[in-house]
This record gives sequence, C-alpha cells and structure tokens, in this order.
Amino acid sequence: MLIIAIAAVAAPLLTPNDPDQVNLALRIKPPGTAGYTLGSDIYGRDLLSRLIWGGRVSLAMGLAAMVLSASVGITFGVLAGYLGGRLDTVVMRIVDIMLAFPYILLAIVIVATLGPGLLNTMLAIGIAGIAFYVRVMRGVVVSTREEVFVDATRALGATDQYIMLRTILPALVPYIIVVCSLNVGFLILEAASLSFLGLGAQPPTAEWGAMLSESRQYVTVAPHVVLIPGSMILLVVVGLNIFGDALRDALDVRLQAQS
Repeated sequence: MLIIAIAAVAAPLLTPNDPDQVNLALRIKPPGTAGYTLGSDIYGRDLLSRLIWGGRVSLAMGLAAMVLSASVGITFGVLAGYLGGRLDTVVMRIVDIMLAFPYILLAIVIVATLGPGLLNTMLAIGIAGIAFYVRVMRGVVVSTREEVFVDATRALGATDQYIMLRTILPALVPYIIVVCSLNVGFLILEAASLSFLGLGAQPPTAEWGAMLSESRQYVTVAPHVVLIPGSMILLVVVGLNIFGDALRDALDVRLQAQS
C-alpha cells in the first residue's frame, strides 16, 4: 500500500509516457512490448502510465469522499449520541432512511442528479457514506458518555460543548482511525463502480474503474487490459482492509485486555 501511495503522489515523475497519448498503431499490445512495460490499451495508450495516474485519481477520490463522510457523520453522530432527545430521534430516522437503500443505488441517484464527473462522484459517495459514520459514532458516544471520566468532567461544571470537544471526541480517535481506514477502501471501490457505469471519471481521464469500462469488450482478445486495472483495485481494497484490521487490533483496548 505504501508503494502504491508513493507512486500515486509521484505520478508526474514516475510515468514513462503521457497517459493520454493515443497511438492506434500500437493498440492492445501485450505486456513486455518495447516502450510499454504493461502493454497498451485499446487506444494505444501506455497502460503503466495510465495505471499510475489512475491510482492518483482513485485514491484522491476515496480519501476526499472519506473526509466528507467522516467530518459530517462524526459531527452528527457525536451530537445525536451525547445530546439525545429529539435531535437523536430525527438524526437516526434520517440515517435509517439512508441505510434502507443499497449504498451504490443511493450514490447512483445522487450522481445522476448532480451529473457525471470526478467532483460529483466524490460528493455522491461521500454523501451516501455519511449515514454509516453517524450510526457508528453515535453508538460509541452513547456508551462513552456514561463513563466515569465524563461524569467527573461534568461534575466539575464543564459545559456540554467542552465535554463533547475536549473529553468525548479525544476518546473516539482510535475508533475514528479504524473506521476511516476500513471505509476508504470501500469508497475507492464505489468510485470505481460509478466510473465503470459511466457516471464517474469521463474519458480520457485515467481512473481504474473507467479503464475497466473502456476495455471490457476486449477481455477475450487482450485480457491484460482488464486484468491489470482490476487487479489493482482488488489489491488496494484488500490491502486497506487488512491495514484497517491491524489498526483495530492494535488500538482496541478490549482486544488488548483479552490477550
């Protein structure tokens, strides 16, 4: 994962060719072709260059959507969980409505309303993911607000705002780190799915889902044009899930106590 992240950040320095340069005379060349380490796509563009640039776009979309989902979801989750009452009821009913729809369907509806494109895709998957963070954070806050250290802070005369920002929120940091690391891989997969459907990245933008969409009709003729971006999506999503699981094991106090 670290190598992929570094390659994505340093894409302008690492790509051997222009990822958008078309050369129809060299279309669907196999891996190992001179000048094309991973071969070329259906338009003769260098697959390695497009893969690196596609990683830059895919990771940026996943991270941006995660920041949007987490910032809004954590805010409402903490408010609903700590304050309770009517606010909690209203927020959780909205969350229930959002979670009643399949995630990808909700994202499709949002991006279809906003229009295709990278920014709108990021907004769509980010908005669709808010409900997940609200529910998780609200549950953690409900249990945390009854802890002794919260009662002690309240007994000292601290305001609700102080308790939420200075007492409860720091206690949520391990949970936030784990949830975000697990969720970003899912968001990258959702962004690739929307691009595959033609609602995300638009040609000639290099993005892994869009690369799959462009090449799917040639899977029997030149399987590498599909296998290479598909394998990269699989590698990143699985890698982020493993990383998230490792973080959870390292930061979860209950698991440490059991061991």
